[in-house]
Amino acid sequence: MPQPSAQVTAAEISRIAGVTRATVSNWRRRHDDFPAPSGGTESSPLYDLEAVRGWLEARGQSSAATPSEELRTVLRLHGPGSGVAARLFPLVLATSRRSPDELTALDELPDSDVVAHADSASAEVAVSVPEAEAVRFRADDVGALRALIRCVRDEGAQTTLDVLAERELDDTASSGTYQTPVGLADLMARLLPGRTARVLDPACGSGTLLAAAARRGATELYGQDSLPVQAQRSAVRLLLSAPDAQVTVRTGDTLRADAFPELRVGGVLCNPPYGDRDWGHEELAYDQRWAYGVPPRIESELAWTQHALAHLESGGYAVMVLPPATAARASGRRIRAELVRSGALRAVVGLPIGASAPLHIGLHLWILRRPEPGGTDSKSVLFVDVSGEQREGPPSSPRAAYSRLRHRRTGVDWNTLSDEILSHWTSYKDDPESFTDAPGAARAVATIDLVDDLVDLTPARQVRAASADIDPAEVAQHAAEQRELLTASLNVLESAAGYGPWEAAAESSQAWRTATVSDLARGGALSLLRAAVPVGRGDSRTGSPEPGGTERPVLTASDIGSGARPSGTAEDLRTDAAHTVTAGDVLVRGLAGGSGIMARVADEADAEALLGHHIHLLRPDPARLDPWFLAGFLGAEDNIAGASTGSTIVSVSPGRLRVPLLPLEEQRRYGAAFRRAYGLRTAARRTAELAEETAQALLTGLTAGALLPPSEGPPSEDPSAEGPSA
Repeated sequence: MPQPSAQVTAAEISRIAGVTRATVSNWRRRHDDFPAPSGGTESSPLYDLEAVRGWLEARGQSSAATPSEELRTVLRLHGPGSGVAARLFPLVLATSRRSPDELTALDELPDSDVVAHADSASAEVAVSVPEAEAVRFRADDVGALRALIRCVRDEGAQTTLDVLAERELDDTASSGTYQTPVGLADLMARLLPGRTARVLDPACGSGTLLAAAARRGATELYGQDSLPVQAQRSAVRLLLSAPDAQVTVRTGDTLRADAFPELRVGGVLCNPPYGDRDWGHEELAYDQRWAYGVPPRIESELAWTQHALAHLESGGYAVMVLPPATAARASGRRIRAELVRSGALRAVVGLPIGASAPLHIGLHLWILRRPEPGGTDSKSVLFVDVSGEQREGPPSSPRAAYSRLRHRRTGVDWNTLSDEILSHWTSYKDDPESFTDAPGAARAVATIDLVDDLVDLTPARQVRAASADIDPAEVAQHAAEQRELLTASLNVLESAAGYGPWEAAAESSQAWRTATVSDLARGGALSLLRAAVPVGRGDSRTGSPEPGGTERPVLTASDIGSGARPSGTAEDLRTDAAHTVTAGDVLVRGLAGGSGIMARVADEADAEALLGHHIHLLRPDPARLDPWFLAGFLGAEDNIAGASTGSTIVSVSPGRLRVPLLPLEEQRRYGAAFRRAYGLRTAARRTAELAEETAQALLTGLTAGALLPPSEGPPSEDPSAEGPSA
């Protein structure tokens, strides 16, 4: 039965041809021979990829896609289930060992020679890649082989590897294969003792955690994953990034079929699957790994925890990413109690929401240590909370609470977060008995206090401050600082509101000739740049910094709406397709609806940030267009409504937005007014935020007993506002 041809969207056609989506829409309307839709819906049609490529070639429209996009396209032509991506994994490793000139020469060979060289090179490295036996490529594979060679040459082996993984993961219809963020992986590796040589990841996925361990000096890397594509990807990635390390990766169900039953290592790093009811509860009931109790069916995470401990040598450490339910679920109480009593559990860290997938919950890090025979008993467990959650009870420090609130709004700063966690952990690990608690942030809790009817190991509940931990002087100082900030913001708001007067136009409103953004772009008055491309499943082309580097901030659509500075991170951003913001750029949110500003002008504080998802960037020629004039009219409610499409998700088509045609001097007059109105809006928003934070600081101080009511206050003008009489 022949395989169905791959299908592509109009957006994918635009990337293949190197044109805008509007151009593809014009082709559909103006050319009767343009391929008819072969699937999808009327609003989102799909087209036969081979037919589209044939049509483009007949018109002499050469592909302008990047090598990685071209590789994706070629792989899709092979159809689902072809397995071609899996057969190419060893070839990525082999071609990475060739110079660019050698790869160019290889690409220029006849088809038969390319296939022969691929067979030979694949056979040489197949032994290093799990389940990758030597294969024989066919003549119809030559397109994929050439695309792979060009991708390795021009974009690197790691990008090529990610493209193959994307395709193979799509073919296997797997789910839950999200990559551990590099910042989190580096933190976990740093929590292990320095230069731990032998490290195991029993759910290695794409190899992110083992790669982080290699950067910290690990020389023996062991991994296992149930998905062959992930095991292959991990092996090749580690061989590329840690060529001096001994890499051993196996495929198989870790809990049911441990590939390393006799292995003992100094460190285990693991981000296991969550909520797996089919992990082997019945068949593994008498497994010797369950030294702390047989995990209930719904406690697969505690099975992974004990598996990690079983592979540690005495005194070895494991760092695991676990869902918060593992810390408090009643079904796991007895095992948690044994982990605490035995001293195996050393610390639990509460991470902020969005630190890693699933992004809607705040995950935990568990730090475990295999007890040494005859070692001293551990008398406490360290709890660190950097989640930013505000639980019952007063916070330790209003300044720290405000810092966490601000952190929650602006995304995960892995450098700051890691430094805070490592500071507490290092201090505790060196001398648990003399560890000084940081109320509301870190606390060493005595074992006897944890082993109760609940054995609740949730950090946010364990580190919350008692009233006795709060310094009234610090609370009063913070409240005073907040009031000063609020007063200053009120002055700014008053100044912004006083700009004017705003005079009425003539008897009727002004009317202008207008042009669309597309017209202005064609005339050279501005450039319209695409928004960033989201990272696909299995794709690691993100802006995460190299060790010791600085991560570039990302300007998000919510930053534009709230008037905030760039607050996003590049964890889910394809930086090979992201643009850099410069001062004077006009930024328009790509999705309409909701509250907030739709368009603004980038200033020096936004410069050098990466452009995030769902944002349109317009770069005007300052000799022809005033940026604030442009932003003001583009963000107008009627203009946005006229350029929007969709019902549930309303997308803004930037090319359809209209701009009045005015002389530059008149543009500047309007631009100055728009800028003043924008300043009024941002000042009002900032003042409202400060008012809420100031009120919360005062209320917290009063209810915690740290602040006293003023001896004299302003008389109440509303008798109903007075409290009840005694």
